[in-house]
Amino acid sequence: MTVQDSGKVALITGASRGIGYGIAQVLVARGDRVVITGRGEDALKEAVERLGADRAVGVAGKAHDEAHQAAAVERAMEAFGRVDFLINNAGTNPVFGPMAELDLGVARKVYETNVISALGFAQRTWKAWQRENGGAIVNIASVAGVSASPFIGAYGMSKAAMVNLTLQLAHEFAPVVRVNAIAPAVVKTKFAEALYEGREAEAAAAYPLGRLGVPEDIGGAAEFLTSEKSGWITGQTLVIDGGIFLNAGVG
Repeated sequence: MTVQDSGKVALITGASRGIGYGIAQVLVARGDRVVITGRGEDALKEAVERLGADRAVGVAGKAHDEAHQAAAVERAMEAFGRVDFLINNAGTNPVFGPMAELDLGVARKVYETNVISALGFAQRTWKAWQRENGGAIVNIASVAGVSASPFIGAYGMSKAAMVNLTLQLAHEFAPVVRVNAIAPAVVKTKFAEALYEGREAEAAAAYPLGRLGVPEDIGGAAEFLTSEKSGWITGQTLVIDGGIFLNAGVG
């Protein structure tokens, strides 16, 4: 079946695989064109080929690199002439352990990649297209940003900042650009596999819906938040957690 072109363009960071790629798949299926970023050129090239070379382009680089941020937005404008939607998905979580032992240099790296890069992309997208033409931004946060998560405190701290960044941008970019966040629980990706590898059934049993998330779950939410169906929603964080927070009041 031929997909009707929506005329819209999305820039999705960290999208060569995992949640970012899942979002790209959903938006391409809707008829959008996408610009995806990632650190590995080979993985990015493969992702573009799977999405369709006529529907996607890739820009390799590190999310926190300002030159890369500029190049990604410029590529979107060169290739498609617009960038309606920004999905800030790129992130890192290189440390596992208590906050009391957290290396401060690592903490700075996590914050730089997970938060400052999102702000940088938002600034550039705003100036290049959205300020004059409107659009939507979706920031990928985490349940770790809205609840204590033992041993991934640095990641949770950065995702809490992402939630607040969403509020700030929603206020400042209104009324032309809507800004919302998605806070997933554990989604089956390479990024999160340390949290369930070898014990998926046990991990899934903690969720009232009986399974872990998949990238398409987040893709569906991103599709909604970048559509006219969410036209009166901004500054919100949508928790997608398979019901895990329901267990907080049990026991």
